[in-house]
Amino acid sequence: MMIAVNQLADYLREQALAIELVDVQIAVMTLNAVLEVEKSPPSTDIFRYPVPVLGPEGSCSLFDELAPEPYDLSWLFGGRSEEAARALRDLAAVVESANDKVGADWLGVYVRAGEGEDRKLVKLAYTGVPSRAEFPLTEAFAQISNNSRVGLTGWGVVIDDVEAWRSSGGGYYECDPRVRSEVCLPVLDSEGRVLGILDAESSETAFFTPERQAWLAGLALVLATPFAALPIPGGDDAEADEGR
Repeated sequence: MMIAVNQLADYLREQALAIELVDVQIAVMTLNAVLEVEKSPPSTDIFRYPVPVLGPEGSCSLFDELAPEPYDLSWLFGGRSEEAARALRDLAAVVESANDKVGADWLGVYVRAGEGEDRKLVKLAYTGVPSRAEFPLTEAFAQISNNSRVGLTGWGVVIDDVEAWRSSGGGYYECDPRVRSEVCLPVLDSEGRVLGILDAESSETAFFTPERQAWLAGLALVLATPFAALPIPGGDDAEADEGR
C-alpha cells in the first residue's frame, strides 16, 4: 500500500524523529515489497513461541529461564486459520527484513487487543531472545514500561542510554539486563489511534542512529495496514486513545 509523503512527514513530526524523509520513503517502499511477496510455510509453529518465566505477580521476567509451555497466539484470532497464519508469516518476514537493515539485538511488534482494564499489547513477531508476550495497557503498568506507555499514549520514545534514563526517573521494564538503548514507536491508523507498537533494543548505548531510526519509522508506518487487517474478533471496535 502506498503511503503519502505528507503522512510520512506528519508521523516523523509528531514522533519528534529528526531523520531524513527520503530515508523513511526508501524503508517504506522496501518493506511494503516484502509484505507483497508470498511466503512459504515456516518449519516451526507460527502461532507459538517461547517466553520467559514471569516473576512475582507477573511484574518482571526471569531472564534466561523459559516457561514450560510456549505462548500460543491462537486465542487472539479465535482459533487457527490460514488467514491468521498468513498474516503472522508476513509480519515475521517484514520484522526480519527491517532488522537486516537496523541490526538491533532485539526487534518485536505488538498488536493492541482487549477492552477496558483487559487491554494489552500482544507480541506477534520478533527476532532475538525470548521475551514477555503481553504488556498490560494500564496506567499503573505504563509507569514501569515504555511499551505500555507508548501503547496507551501513541507517543514514541528513543532512549540512547538506558541507565541514564532510569537514573533520571524514566520508567523501564527490564526483560534483558544487557539492553543499553531502545526505540519504541507506535503503529497508528489513519485517525491517529494506536493499533500496536514496535520495540527495538541494543546492547550498545546510542545504537539507534538516525539511519536506523528511519527503518524503524518505516516499519511502524508499513505495519498499519497489516495490523488493521488482522483477523481478530472484535478488532474493529478499538477505542480512541486518551493520550492523543
